[in-house]
Amino acid sequence: MNDNEERPVTIITGRVWKKKGGKPEGVHVMLVAPDDDSAVRRALESLAAEGYAEAELDQIGDMEGEPDDEPHLSAFQGALEGEVSIVTFDVPI
Repeated sequence: MNDNEERPVTIITGRVWKKKGGKPEGVHVMLVAPDDDSAVRRALESLAAEGYAEAELDQIGDMEGEPDDEPHLSAFQGALEGEVSIVTFDVPI
């Protein structure tokens, strides 16, 4: 990939906890980063800054196109603008 080409939005999926041993939430983190290591580092830093005590990241990949529905559409747009966008949701226990 050239420096002139736009980098794709990276999505990282996993689970997060506000308190160690607490109730888990599902998480999708969207951002633009030069490589997977940088993406994971920025995601973990952002999750910590938002008050999450623990995170388990399961998968990482590049988005293929824009999501259809909110809140992922706004998160995708935020990532294109340079933000680290975090979407959380309830997960079955």
